Amino acid sequence: MPDTTKPQDRWDADWADAAAAVEDQVRDKGLRSVRVSFADQHGLLHGKVLDAAHVPQALRNGVAFPGSLLTKDTGGQYAFRIWEPDGGPTLASAMGARDMVMVPDPTTFRVLPWLDGTGWLLSDLYSVEGAPIVLSTRRICTEAHRKLTDRGMRLRAGLEIEFHLYRLDERSGEHRRIHEGWDLLAEDYSDQIEPLLEPIQRHLTALGLPPRTIETELGPSQVELTFAPADGVELADQAVLIRAAVKQIARRHGLHATFMCRPEHDDAFPSGWHLHQSVSAVDDGRNLFAPTVPGETLSEMASHYLAGLLEHAEESCLLTTPTITGYKRYRPHKVAPDRIVWSRQHRGAMLRVIDEPPGSATRIENRAGDPAANPYLYLASQILSGLDGIDSKIEAPPPSEMPYEAEAGPLLPRTLGDAIEAFDRSAFYRDTLGDEIVDYLVTLKRSEWARFSGTVTDWEQREYYDTF
Repeated sequence: MPDTTKPQDRWDADWADAAAAVEDQVRDKGLRSVRVSFADQHGLLHGKVLDAAHVPQALRNGVAFPGSLLTKDTGGQYAFRIWEPDGGPTLASAMGARDMVMVPDPTTFRVLPWLDGTGWLLSDLYSVEGAPIVLSTRRICTEAHRKLTDRGMRLRAGLEIEFHLYRLDERSGEHRRIHEGWDLLAEDYSDQIEPLLEPIQRHLTALGLPPRTIETELGPSQVELTFAPADGVELADQAVLIRAAVKQIARRHGLHATFMCRPEHDDAFPSGWHLHQSVSAVDDGRNLFAPTVPGETLSEMASHYLAGLLEHAEESCLLTTPTITGYKRYRPHKVAPDRIVWSRQHRGAMLRVIDEPPGSATRIENRAGDPAANPYLYLASQILSGLDGIDSKIEAPPPSEMPYEAEAGPLLPRTLGDAIEAFDRSAFYRDTLGDEIVDYLVTLKRSEWARFSGTVTDWEQREYYDTF
């Protein structure tokens, strides 16, 4: 059943205590302002900066914003007709850019260490009448995770995300690499860039999100951060804030951080988002993916979960890999997947099972993700697909140690256009998410794909301009 909770219905004793704790921190820390934000359809933050005196009112009544923000593609272009119904795609809830309301979740409160006197709150979205906005991606993820918690289970996920970091030349406006060369985990490169990464590490740690590791990746200027696992929606909240924090901290130090899969530099190596996941029991925290039979790789339930991820991988790509550039990463023999296949330990497979040593750390790593993916939609796709595998008792194929070979499994979508069509015709997602959400996401991404398809790329210009 969809969540129909209104803001005032959430105001129980625990919620009131959490809100009071926020008000106490704002006062005791002498904060001047608090950012009230929400993650949009692309997983990007929008919001308003409130004077600290208005925080109590915002916690109870929310903060209004124009609903037109939900109608734009990644280029800020309107994907829906919201000014007048003229037969094109419309979004009735945002017609005329009418107001919607951000209702802050007090459990998300943090103080931003790279700003003086500023706090931050993440919000859920409601109409001015108090009805939940069903298109809110945080809500989509929350409802997916509730299907797990209703069964006494929860998703346990770990964030492992790559990005590129460049020096910003203020005079020329050019972005310059922070290191040259191709050498994975090279200590010399790590030493070169440590002064540039230190502010990011320090502020993320002060934010309560300390990186477990900071790694120089294979390509020039490429960095990977890994973090301790978290539960369900909390992990998605953390991912949204981590990406925003890295970009903001970098900018304050003359750097540019990008989570674009592959920047325009010819020798840039594609970045991925590897999502580690397992399911644990709510009552005692047991890892339900751990094998119960000696010598087995996964528990029976985990095997079905994995099979569900494979079964729905093609139609899930719009949620795990929502950008045009992300599909240029799916290439054989590039330490990235190109086929829908699983393996034990092999990093060329889409799904990599990590079971050494077996037990509490047993997990599935999905290596198909784009660093620019909306974290809420990425997690929701995994939960829904895995649950279907469990409920339908889907059997996983044998693992492959040759994941790039044709017989290993079907190819992942080659383009964003292919992924849009797979998601659009997905009976599975139309059943689990509903037609309204599927049509909404398809319309947004078709707007982006149509604008790309109508442009002439640099490659075409070089290839054909003088030849023909």
